[in-house]
Amino acid sequence: MSVSAPTSPTARSMWRSSRLGILLGAIVVLAAVLGVLLAPAKQASRHLDPDDGSLAGAKALAQLLRARGVTVDRVESVEAAAAKQAQGDRLLLLTADVDLTVAEARRLAALPGDRLIVGDVFGLETLAPGVRTQARPVRDRSREPECDLPAVKAAGSAFVGGQVYRADRGCYPADEGYTLITAPTDTGTATLVGSGEFMTNQRLAEDGNAALAINLAGSKPAVTWLVNPPVQEQTQGELAGEEGRSLGELVPPGIPWAVLMGCVAVLLVAFWRGRRLGPVVTERLPVVVRAAETVEGRGRLYRARRARERAADLLRAGTIDRLTPRLGLGPGAGGQEIVAAIAVRTGRDAQEVGAALYGPPPADDAGLVALAGYLDFIERMVSER
Repeated sequence: MSVSAPTSPTARSMWRSSRLGILLGAIVVLAAVLGVLLAPAKQASRHLDPDDGSLAGAKALAQLLRARGVTVDRVESVEAAAAKQAQGDRLLLLTADVDLTVAEARRLAALPGDRLIVGDVFGLETLAPGVRTQARPVRDRSREPECDLPAVKAAGSAFVGGQVYRADRGCYPADEGYTLITAPTDTGTATLVGSGEFMTNQRLAEDGNAALAINLAGSKPAVTWLVNPPVQEQTQGELAGEEGRSLGELVPPGIPWAVLMGCVAVLLVAFWRGRRLGPVVTERLPVVVRAAETVEGRGRLYRARRARERAADLLRAGTIDRLTPRLGLGPGAGGQEIVAAIAVRTGRDAQEVGAALYGPPPADDAGLVALAGYLDFIERMVSER
């Protein structure tokens, strides 16, 4: 008579099979808690701050201006801005991130000199009288200028958008207005830009963003850059104790050492028990599918569904991924850089290369085959030269 044995997992067997993962998870949790408790307070990213080196900051623009002899003074109050503007021929730079009151807007409007107003700044009707805005902003994207303003004409296309200004004349048209205009004021000229994304560290190297930002912010020998005080100065006082100490300083001295010794003990136990699991067992696959058969099967599926656009996108993406390192470009290179590099390397027309890599999808199967052949021809030419 045969005796049946239970096959369902027991609590003991489940613990034995999963204890290593539980121990490693405990290590990760302890390390995360320790990092939160003992890590120093980090300052939040400050949008369009000339001292902020994050992607949203504008430290790169400030350094470029200083390299060209322009004095960049970062101020955190209207009083400091008024003191700087009284020193001479200066440009006042305001962004939508600055919190202003009605009285502060009126005081800034009375300061001498030109102004660069970036975004939907509070008190715009006071800082730039007579300027009308559109209620709905537009998406930031690369736009071509349509004006004779020297600062804009020299820069060319730029990543602009945001607030739209209704005016008879302006630059970078959008909907029923422009995203960049100039308007006279009682003390000088006000230049209004709908969005400041082109001035950030992330976008400064794209299109003509750097040239446009330098031409606008560097129109005077000095610029007064008004920003909000850092958030860290406000939150540290709220998180500090009665004696002004931070949360990390309030942790007893022995706690970090105890947590560290606990992590070391858990690592030793995990290493000791993990060695008993034995070597990895290899297993042969039941079916081996050749790469050529996979490609052919996928191609037939695309053909049956008439997915020429999908197939063309895959061919173009594969070509771009393979050519980018051969051309010495980074993974974040834009389409214009890739097309220009291929045109220089192969001697082909840039418009022809751009149409092949970023043009419309082919209209029929013959066009798809021709596109594949041309992409292969470009790769071979880049590899040979």
